[in-house]
Amino acid sequence: MKNYTLLTPAYFVRLMLLMAIVLTTSCAKKMAFQTSTVVPTAEGRVKIKKDNNGNYAISVKVTHLAPPDRLTPPKKVYIAWLVTENERARNLGQLKSTKGFFTRKYSGSLDAVSVYKPIRIFITAEDNPTPAFPGSPTVLTAQ
Repeated sequence: MKNYTLLTPAYFVRLMLLMAIVLTTSCAKKMAFQTSTVVPTAEGRVKIKKDNNGNYAISVKVTHLAPPDRLTPPKKVYIAWLVTENERARNLGQLKSTKGFFTRKYSGSLDAVSVYKPIRIFITAEDNPTPAFPGSPTVLTAQ
C-alpha cells in the first residue's frame, strides 16, 4: 500500500499557479449597460482592468444597436465617454461599428486605455467623431 501525501512540492506549486491565475483574471471590473430608452434593444457590457502601469484598460461591447443614421434626429457615430472621480466626462473614442455577415445585427466595440479611473461609462450619438463635450441623446449608461 502506497502512502500518498496531498501536500507534495509539485502539488503546492500547481496550487500556487492556479491561485495566481484566478487572482489575475478576476481583477477586472465588469458592468452591464442599463436598458436604453433611445435604443431599447441595445445591450452591452464594459470591462475595466487596471494594468501594470496604473492605467485602466477599458473594453466596450454593444449589440443590437440601431445604425446612428436611423435615430431621431439622425446622427453619424456613437461615442463612448468615461466619467472620472471629479465628475468630468472624457471622450474614450468612437465605437467601431460592425454588421454581422449572416445576421442584420448591428453592433459596436471599443478598446481604450485611460489614466483616469472610470466611475461611469456612457455612449452618446454624435454628429462628428471628435466632440469635446458629450451631446445628446445618451444611448446607454453603465455604472
